[in-house]
Amino acid sequence: MDIDRSVALVTGANRGIGKAIADELLQRGAAKVYAAVRNPTSIADSRLTAIELDVTDPASVRAAARVASDVELVVNNAGIGGATTPLEATLDGARAELETNYLGIMSMTQAFAPVLAANGGGTIVNMLSVVSWVGTPNLTTYAASKAAAWSYTNASRVQLATQGTNVVGVHVGYVDTDLIASFDVPKLSPAAVATSALDAVVADAPEAIVDEFSRNAKAGLSDDQNLIYPAIREQFAAAAASV
Repeated sequence: MDIDRSVALVTGANRGIGKAIADELLQRGAAKVYAAVRNPTSIADSRLTAIELDVTDPASVRAAARVASDVELVVNNAGIGGATTPLEATLDGARAELETNYLGIMSMTQAFAPVLAANGGGTIVNMLSVVSWVGTPNLTTYAASKAAAWSYTNASRVQLATQGTNVVGVHVGYVDTDLIASFDVPKLSPAAVATSALDAVVADAPEAIVDEFSRNAKAGLSDDQNLIYPAIREQFAAAAASV
């Protein structure tokens, strides 16, 4: 897909990866970028077209699809998460993550697929994570919500191809955002993620696997219990011992 002179919509575009993607779209010549957020007044960049959208509210999503009827590229970036372990996670917290990170993508896809079809096909980008593939015990419910979103991304890619719409899944490890602020690990910049994601859009690729961490995780899925989880168990044990 050619981004130059295109019309795009980015959810959660007021900070982090979403803001970086909106900035990168403008740099690549997008004609209009809708910044879809719960509070449109949080969008200070006059180059963006602020639009009210709550991905957990299907009525709000449908209303946004009616307003942004010229969209050719949808970036499902809005997400929430927190550090949780399997035994300490709460059902309410898990439901909130599923509502935003998985069901939000489902709602957006169903509302905007007809819009994209009417405008020539276009592309949907779903911001996923390396934990789509790896159930890390310190991000238990967040990882589960991203795993569900990954499965839905793969299924929707097959169906939407019949209308000429490509679906890109973006997988990345630790990024310098609010979610990972407390993690003492090397982190990628949101700008690097935005570049990789939009390169995949231009290439009509099914995935953007942004960093070596994510590439190694995917390569280990064929034998994850021997290639991935021994290291995770060691890291979890070391973290528990340090408390």
